[in-house]
Amino acid sequence: MNGHGARLDSILSHLGGTLLEEVAGRTDPAVVVTDVVIDERHGDDPLRPGAVLLCAGAGAGDIPAVIERAAAGNAAAVVLRGPLDLDGGARTAVENSGLVLLALTRGASWAQLVVLLRSLLAGSIIGGAGEELLAGFPAGDSFALANAIGALLDAPITIEDRDSQVLAFSGRQDEADRTRIQTVLGRVVPQHARHAQERAGVFKRLYASEKPIFVDTPLIEGVAGLPRVAMAVRAGDRILGSIWVAVPSPLGPEKEQMLVDAARVVALHLLRHRVGVDVDRQIRADLIATALAEGPATPEAIERLRLARRPVTVMAMAVSETAATSTPGAPTSRQLLERTADALSFHLSVVIPGSVAALVGDVCYAIVPSSAPDADDLPEKAQSAARDLLHRAPDGLTGVVLGIGRAVDSARPADLARSRNDADRTLRVLRQRPGRRVARYSEVQVDALLLEIGDLLHNKGGLLDGPVQQLRDYDQENGTALVDTLTAWLDSLGNVLSASASLDVHPNTFRYRLRRAAEIAGMDLNDPEKRFAAMLELRVMRADSP
Repeated sequence: MNGHGARLDSILSHLGGTLLEEVAGRTDPAVVVTDVVIDERHGDDPLRPGAVLLCAGAGAGDIPAVIERAAAGNAAAVVLRGPLDLDGGARTAVENSGLVLLALTRGASWAQLVVLLRSLLAGSIIGGAGEELLAGFPAGDSFALANAIGALLDAPITIEDRDSQVLAFSGRQDEADRTRIQTVLGRVVPQHARHAQERAGVFKRLYASEKPIFVDTPLIEGVAGLPRVAMAVRAGDRILGSIWVAVPSPLGPEKEQMLVDAARVVALHLLRHRVGVDVDRQIRADLIATALAEGPATPEAIERLRLARRPVTVMAMAVSETAATSTPGAPTSRQLLERTADALSFHLSVVIPGSVAALVGDVCYAIVPSSAPDADDLPEKAQSAARDLLHRAPDGLTGVVLGIGRAVDSARPADLARSRNDADRTLRVLRQRPGRRVARYSEVQVDALLLEIGDLLHNKGGLLDGPVQQLRDYDQENGTALVDTLTAWLDSLGNVLSASASLDVHPNTFRYRLRRAAEIAGMDLNDPEKRFAAMLELRVMRADSP
């Protein structure tokens, strides 16, 4: 084939654990796969450098000969049917060759692997021009596939993922029942129906069976309608989703086999969809990272994101520190971000068209554009959109915080990087100080500055070993509250009556405590420089405290 090629480590990140397992050898990030070759045993055809050799008929005993042929042709990797139990000689042969030996996972088909590998090498994204066919259907058109399956079975069907989200459906859904209509309209199986099926053990039966199962839905759910025949969709041992057929009775042997065959084709489409989405997401993440990096490639990245010559602001989303240290069994920070990044991207694309968002490291960044030349209110609009997202999906976005930078001209890379820096600094404030979930940098600028000053002072000593720290140590040793006294006096700009009232103590008592604080700290309260240093130290300590 004449594809564009893909890095071997990237291919393994997409297909590893689903279709492929690494058995021996070291994956070099510099190795690029250029071809997929289905090797006839003892074939003599020359290999294209960078090829992946699929040895469907070979076993562990053939590994030395296969490796020798692959190495002579400068192949990138060899794939055999797993599981593979290598002896010392075979493992040494692989490691000395510089190749990577992979195993096709148990239950996966060579056809699935070939389709997915060639999709990755072509580098195409679903919906693009010249889209390939999978089993005769456009790779991105799951609805055409659903209609074809429905026609073969003479019944309305849905294709669903593991969470009962509808990925595609056929025509003639009006011939089914109210639950199916609700499923299609809402693009998800109604909660009451899914819970009823879970209680009846339907999914346990479905995922344990290699053949279709019959589900007497009216009996389980207690509502009028048609039963279902369900078939699990697999890639190897991994469940990708299921096909649900609304029928009055179980399928006959011929149609049952049709459904089994259809599930294999659906698996190809779901895997291809997964690869396409992953590739699209990675491209978008690379472009956004480049756009925000203030480098020579920034203008081109901005152009490809269709944000050139437009006012923009940068939004950053991360997980708060309290959510990041949540209870065992809860989603990790990365899992939570991955789950919410797509929600943010979709929401912004609807509310503020032209917005782009993607995960970059452990932060989801969004670049939000304005359609008006005067964009002074753009950060406020982005903030409103973020609050609306949190309001609409409060449960799914628990623990997520969003920071928003200043509005800038996308034509100036340095300004775009500055807006990102604003968003990052805002995120830090929100992550360390719980309670607030969305903020613009202009709202937390002082807090961000104090955190950075605190970093500097912690690294180099200085004020954090000053008079306020001496008072704090004294308070801890003697059970006094002299730090509170000094803080109240400075916050009240030296007004003793106001400061004493804030602590609910007599003014004379307050004056005595203040004099005592000055003596212990060795601080002249009449010196404006000393007062400023004390105020700064107090603010930094307050910013450091959660």
